[in-house]
Amino acid sequence: MTGAGLSGTLLSRLAVLTVFVVFFQIGVVSEVPAFGVTVDLTPLVVVFVGLLCGSTLGAISGFAVGLLVDLTLVQTLGVTSLIFTLIGYWAGRLRELRDPQAGLTPLLVGAAAAATALIGYSLIEFMLGVDAPVSFQLLRQIVLGVLVDTIVALPMWLLVRRALEGALPEDPRRRRRRAYTTGGLSPLTKA
Repeated sequence: MTGAGLSGTLLSRLAVLTVFVVFFQIGVVSEVPAFGVTVDLTPLVVVFVGLLCGSTLGAISGFAVGLLVDLTLVQTLGVTSLIFTLIGYWAGRLRELRDPQAGLTPLLVGAAAAATALIGYSLIEFMLGVDAPVSFQLLRQIVLGVLVDTIVALPMWLLVRRALEGALPEDPRRRRRRAYTTGGLSPLTKA
């Protein structure tokens, strides 16, 4: 995405959404466990921003959300930022290459983001030498965390899409397709 494609409205909405979700996650959602695990809204926000805005803004929002989470929870700085940057970039590339329009896309992408966040964080912490037992309890936590985040993915998709609606950049591929169907000249009819 070029600098001309970014609007101040989109950036301000992304900033407000990021700060709101991170503090809502830490202050409210983390205090209410479901099935023995807590819902994690932060990877869902990152993946949906990437899916709606592209790889550049997905990676930037992933870094910002991850850094804000690391700073507010006073944990190893950069671990969450690294994981969320990859999640946001991956979701943006998915949008740019495939442009998924299926109704199940938010659920599948949300589940993938939750799994990537939980497994990635566990692996990086293990490689950094944090003394935590690797057992079936960890596997159970990861599986339940992915299931709970998948359940919350659809409402989170609706919230992120609604928050960014009206400020999203138009996709050039959709504009080209629309030109062909509305009477625009097709490359095949040029003589």
